[in-house]
Amino acid sequence: MEQQRIEVVGKLGSTYGIRGWLRIYSSTEYAESIFDYQPWFLKIKGQWQPTELESWKHHNHELIVKLKNVNDRELAQTLANVEIGVDLSVFPELEEGDYYWHDLIGCQVVNLQGYTMGTVAEMMETGSNDVLVVRANAKDAFGKQERLIPFLYEQVVKRVDLTTKTIEVDWDAGF
Repeated sequence: MEQQRIEVVGKLGSTYGIRGWLRIYSSTEYAESIFDYQPWFLKIKGQWQPTELESWKHHNHELIVKLKNVNDRELAQTLANVEIGVDLSVFPELEEGDYYWHDLIGCQVVNLQGYTMGTVAEMMETGSNDVLVVRANAKDAFGKQERLIPFLYEQVVKRVDLTTKTIEVDWDAGF
């Protein structure tokens, strides 16, 4: 059987009420999308354990969930702040030129001149386009420790090779 690769998509928050409901924080693009990816796994004592979602609803401006077999506040309390993950195999295949953020994080970024700018530490959403947050191991020759490079496929990002975890960009190392 293929090794599961779990991606964190959110986190359980504090308890809500006395019947085992919990607030949740979703890190998916649209908060409710977290419910599109099933089954969920909870990271308990460093291990991913499958769990079943019984129900969910909006409450004020929050999302709250009821997990199967979690029927009281005390048990729910033990799950507060636990990460929610899903198996990467449940994510739909993407079109050419589209990438999941979790695939880009950790990639080396190299410009067309062959200069290694650093590693993608995180992604940022700006509204107009996503941005690669690239961190150098130390201050590099240009005095840069971090660069923000727009993820504009073809204009700036020339090639993404997920097998070698390399992103080639048309970007001046001095920026």
